[in-house]
Amino acid sequence: MIYRLLMSTVLVAGAAGLEAAGPAVIPLTVLLQEARGHNPEILAARRAWQAAEQVPSQVSTLPDPEVTIQQLSVGSPRPFAGYQNSDFAYVGFGISQELPYPGKLKLKAEAAARDAGSTRYRYEATVRSVLVQVKEAYFQISYAQQTLDVLSHDEKLLDQIAKIAEARYRVGQGTQQDALKAQVERTKLLRDVTQFHQLFDAQQALIKKLLNRPLGSADLAVDPLTETPLVRTADELLSKVRTGNPDVTGQEEMVKRQSVAVELARQDRYPDFGIQYMWQHTGAPFHDYYMLTFSARLPIHRRRKLDPEIAEAADALEQSRREYESQVQSAYFSVQDQYIAAETSGQVLKIYREGLIPQALATYRSGLAAYEAGRQDFETLLSAFLDVLHFDQDYWKTLADHETALARMEQLTGASLR
Repeated sequence: MIYRLLMSTVLVAGAAGLEAAGPAVIPLTVLLQEARGHNPEILAARRAWQAAEQVPSQVSTLPDPEVTIQQLSVGSPRPFAGYQNSDFAYVGFGISQELPYPGKLKLKAEAAARDAGSTRYRYEATVRSVLVQVKEAYFQISYAQQTLDVLSHDEKLLDQIAKIAEARYRVGQGTQQDALKAQVERTKLLRDVTQFHQLFDAQQALIKKLLNRPLGSADLAVDPLTETPLVRTADELLSKVRTGNPDVTGQEEMVKRQSVAVELARQDRYPDFGIQYMWQHTGAPFHDYYMLTFSARLPIHRRRKLDPEIAEAADALEQSRREYESQVQSAYFSVQDQYIAAETSGQVLKIYREGLIPQALATYRSGLAAYEAGRQDFETLLSAFLDVLHFDQDYWKTLADHETALARMEQLTGASLR
């Protein structure tokens, strides 16, 4: 009797204690918004995107001009020697400017803009990755809570069975083995409660990490799991992959960026220029000098430098195209896989609700009455009880998997499924 009371106390406290001690329920949408504003990974990715957007204006600007001051002495190394008696001695002031070949700066700006675009999509991919982790943790917490409720309820059913088995044993109509088997099943329930407490605590720690909350802060209370109907077709979701998946669109930006890199490599075949103007001031008896210099960089190393540079850029472009195709196919597969999982789990949930669970419960109730009247053996009753227990647990596990599959499809396509 003491053992039964101890088991009952632990099981009931395991399920009800979470709800009693926890704070008010926080909707999933509120936590998703909190993750957007506080998750360190998201904030770091946002800063990387903002930093990348500062690059195009930098690379499209002309190099800084260079100012030159010269002094030429005549007849002696002393500074300003010959300045008053020779028209070769002077003090010069000049300015020079490098001039890239027309079009190069524009291409560099376009390449940097493509890099910034790719970084933006990486930021969006990071946001979606974090948000889907928040959703999955939220669903797992709800699954753990509702399974603990199931265990608490089924513990009462098992307690009823155990009492009947003990009563029948006392009057000589049952066996001691029946009573002991009931106690074994109660211990298994205690084990399951411990495991689901572990799942609950682990997912609480994960969601706090994702929200950047202190791990010692109060646990989050969540909404009960409810089934979200799958209202979109697979074709509708697959059609959104190329435009709604940030990994795919980011890889597409890289293809465009490599196309610009090829054109930049070709532009290196053309010379860059330089222009310099200098004023040379001599002593009072002499005239000043004025000098204008124009220079050009000659790209003469074509076989050893320029041609390999173009080939390298072309190979990188082809690589990015193949990676884009691979990313698209991978996303297609993932969407199809999650769609099948969601569709199948939806059908299984209906089977549980409309068939297995009510049938198992009816079988258990009928078997309990028959066992109490001595018309059925204990093993059959226990099997009926375990069906009720396992079908209840499997229902909530399937529902959590169903909602997780929808969340992953939202991540992959950008479509809202709720």
